[in-house]
Amino acid sequence: MTEAEDRKPRSDEARYDPEITSEFAVPEGIEVPEGAGEPEATSEFAVPEGLAAPQPPSAEPEGSAFSLPRTYSAKDAPPAFTPATGMPAVSLIKDAPWQDRMRTMLRMPVAERPAPEPVQKAEEGGPAVPRVLDLTLRIGELLLAGGEGAEDVEAAMFAVCRSYGLDRCEPTVTFTLLSISHQPSLVEDPVTASRTVRRRGTDYTRLAAVFRLVDDLTDPETHVSLEEAYRRLAEIRRNRHPYPGWALTLASGLLAGAASVLVGGDLIVFVAAAIGAMLGDRLAWLCAGRGLPEFYQFTIAAMPPAAIGVAFALAHVDVAASAVVTGGLFALLPGRALVAGVQDGLTGFYITAAARLLEVMYFFVGIVIGVLMVLYFGVKVGGELNPDAAMNISERPLIQIAASMVLSLTFAVLLQQERSTVLAVTLNGGVAWSVYGAMHYVGGISPVASTAVAAGLVGLFGQLLSRYRFASALPYTTAAIGPLLPGSATYFGLLSMAQNEIDKGLVSLAKAASLAMAIAIGVNLGSEISRLTLRVGSAGKRRAAKRTRGF
Repeated sequence: MTEAEDRKPRSDEARYDPEITSEFAVPEGIEVPEGAGEPEATSEFAVPEGLAAPQPPSAEPEGSAFSLPRTYSAKDAPPAFTPATGMPAVSLIKDAPWQDRMRTMLRMPVAERPAPEPVQKAEEGGPAVPRVLDLTLRIGELLLAGGEGAEDVEAAMFAVCRSYGLDRCEPTVTFTLLSISHQPSLVEDPVTASRTVRRRGTDYTRLAAVFRLVDDLTDPETHVSLEEAYRRLAEIRRNRHPYPGWALTLASGLLAGAASVLVGGDLIVFVAAAIGAMLGDRLAWLCAGRGLPEFYQFTIAAMPPAAIGVAFALAHVDVAASAVVTGGLFALLPGRALVAGVQDGLTGFYITAAARLLEVMYFFVGIVIGVLMVLYFGVKVGGELNPDAAMNISERPLIQIAASMVLSLTFAVLLQQERSTVLAVTLNGGVAWSVYGAMHYVGGISPVASTAVAAGLVGLFGQLLSRYRFASALPYTTAAIGPLLPGSATYFGLLSMAQNEIDKGLVSLAKAASLAMAIAIGVNLGSEISRLTLRVGSAGKRRAAKRTRGF
């Protein structure tokens, strides 16, 4: 056997030997294409066939983190970038009233509010959050029930929380509901508490005591613990009113008598208006003791002064019967609630403002019903009441200024003000009427514009006095606007409607509504002007309540 023959069978054996056959060997009967084999140079990142390979970028793409945006310019950088100097820190004047400091921070976003100072009056384990929130709600309840504006109530609640180290708090105030929420951190659950205001009462002495408590809590040099704050709050609640019931009835009569002199009455009219107002006040107290709603209390209280005026007309007594009815209306018009409602609307608390103004409207409708019932009966039985007497009010400057001061003094007593504030508000009321008389009677300016300017001065002086005493401005402004209340316009509008002169009556009532709005807006504008222009006690720039123009 030759050597070639000897090699041939060996190759055949090798081909079919499973031990030496590779698993990558091509099976018999399958043709292997030329040039085909394992694509050794093919990568998983290779571009598929049919797609063009991308060209390498010549420069850094615009979307890169290292490239400058199109709108960027070193000279005029867009506001989206933090400046190289950093964000300016917010600083508040330390000696500013706490009301202004808290208002400023409430109108900031939470992230921009300055951190509170180190708390020294908290217990060792930190402030008890539920107790602090409960104390805050109780203080807010007393302020809201006493007639304070919603913005000032929120500022007081925020001040109490910050005084105990709770900086991430958001108070919310509506007409009958108070709530506050505290979020310890971004990862912890918030703590929320609420309280309902069910009873309201006018007591500016109690209101001033609550303001002093909040002022002590916000003072860094005064350390008031939670227990001490609760004790003082309980004393404020238990304190009796500074004036007894008989003094309030007498003040109501003097107020009506002074108002009747203000619109042209004499001594007989003064006595008659005082008697009618005192009878109405006692009847209202009797109805309140029986649980009758306030709407009916106002209706019944408005009847005795109107009845005395109609009696004078039926008896043909030569007195100004209209002045008797007008004086009685002055003691009933809800000027306090009106000013608070308009103030809430101007500061952005529209729900609370709407509720307060609706309350004013109900009280006013109650007064209208009581007076109209009596006037309609008087007209039917032949009483000669003259609506044109509104144009014949005599000008007696000294007597009217004295009457306006008496009216403000008695109004302050009805509001249960502290005795230390009565003199200031009496002088403020005399100034208000002097400005009104000079502009309207001497200058011939419209009564609405004159009322607005006089009310603006009342608000300005009231804010000055409140800043001097670090107290609420209500005791210095509410009683001072008493001489400006639209009692005569209201009465003559009702009298015209009772005599079936609807058009004339509606015009007179529209004038009364305009005067009321002028009073409320003027008081608020005077307060805001004092905050904007006075350097003493200013907390810096206060942000606006809204950033848009209503759209």
